[in-house]
Amino acid sequence: MTYYTVGTIVNTHGIKGEVRVVATTDFPESRFAVGSTLYAFQKDQATPVTLTVASVRQHKNFYLLSFEGKPSINDVEIFKQSTLKVTDNELESNDLRPGEYYYHQIVGLDAVTVDGENLGKIKEILSPGANDVWVVARPGKSNLLLPKIDQVIKRVDLDQGKVIVELMEGLD
Repeated sequence: MTYYTVGTIVNTHGIKGEVRVVATTDFPESRFAVGSTLYAFQKDQATPVTLTVASVRQHKNFYLLSFEGKPSINDVEIFKQSTLKVTDNELESNDLRPGEYYYHQIVGLDAVTVDGENLGKIKEILSPGANDVWVVARPGKSNLLLPKIDQVIKRVDLDQGKVIVELMEGLD
């Protein structure tokens, strides 16, 4: 089974079993909704603990979650610093608007120019600020950094496994 990170439990909150979560998902409202299933990966454990969200509320820059069957701080203390993940079954394409993709869908695609020249494979996505930057590993050359803007990224074709790009002056 494949898991995708949606947040990290950074601490407990109060004595009634709530935890503070820093969200790393673009869809916290659906990922942390009451009844959602999350998997807590602890540093020392090989298998995740399955948790069902019982309550959720936002507090400052955190999401405060409680879980079914965990009514006390003593029940959730062990989850501090755990990574919360969902399975690929919980990823819903209807969460995305047209032209939006999950990172894992983009990483591994071939970057091809509008002229048909194969540039290499997208190896990672950086999020430095205003827009994402797609890092293309090029054989025998340094990495190519492509800003995720309409002038550069012309089309994403998941079925063909490639991204059509137009290199602007100074990118190569």
